[in-house]
Amino acid sequence: MLVVGIDLGGTEIKAGLVDSEKGIVKKISHPTEVEKGNEKVIENITSIAQELMKDVEVRSIGIGSPGSIDRSKGVVRFSPNFPEWHDFELGEHIRRNTGVDVFVENDANAFALGEWYFGKAKGLTDFIALTLGTGIGSGVVCNGVFITGKDGLAPELGHMVVIPNGPQCGCGNRGCVEAVASAKSIAREAKKLLERYPDSLVLKLAGSKEKIESRHVFEAYKQCDPLARVVVNFAIDALAQAIGNYIHAFNPEKIIIGGGMSKAGDTLFVPLKETVKKFVMNSFAGTYTIEQSFLVEDAGILGAASAALYAGRAI
Repeated sequence: MLVVGIDLGGTEIKAGLVDSEKGIVKKISHPTEVEKGNEKVIENITSIAQELMKDVEVRSIGIGSPGSIDRSKGVVRFSPNFPEWHDFELGEHIRRNTGVDVFVENDANAFALGEWYFGKAKGLTDFIALTLGTGIGSGVVCNGVFITGKDGLAPELGHMVVIPNGPQCGCGNRGCVEAVASAKSIAREAKKLLERYPDSLVLKLAGSKEKIESRHVFEAYKQCDPLARVVVNFAIDALAQAIGNYIHAFNPEKIIIGGGMSKAGDTLFVPLKETVKKFVMNSFAGTYTIEQSFLVEDAGILGAASAALYAGRAI
């Protein structure tokens, strides 16, 4: 069974023709061109979908979009990447243009579904999927149920407060784990500490203060750089505390972590796994594993495709 998965980003649209058994058969990409207005974005999504649907029978289209999504109607309530989209009927626009059913899902929830259908959560009934990037996104399956809440806005695990009155978060609250342990926040904290550590390897790796990214901080951490150790240890402690809370709340078999920051590999995962232990009750010891997603660059496409498969109960 074939579906189209569309990973809708602010700068690029990544899409693929996905077989429910074999995974991605074909993939293409195209600039989103947000600056050219809504009609151009819809034109680009339509064009890329039609190209993938050429000469094959496609059951449906799944779209993974950042923001608050009304999945029952295919409406984007709000998206940070598309400031003009307020209660925007994305699904209906693409359905009219392509003639097939369209399912729209929050990109983090789509990532969780992608893990369920194609990744390390395949066959599981209880798991948590986290994406560590500019922000921290999440998806939860508990007792075989994909949890989205009454209004479809859950779960926002990245906005669990771990440091009361801590750093300002983009959501308006303070001390959310996203405000401390996301790639954006790690880069921000590294820049702040440069005055104290002017000879930091982080600065040498990045080339300039403005170009510092989380990957530079993790690379420097691996080489025992003092600034990097302060920033990364603080972030890992906050993330571990949050994961401990997730484990207590959902009793998952696996916590699967993806997103750009997960590419730090063992530099992130080894200390994270060890630190989580101190935040978990003894009765939960050994009940879970923390694992790195292997979907990597294809996570967005497979997640969007999985949203279509799940919504249509195609498999």
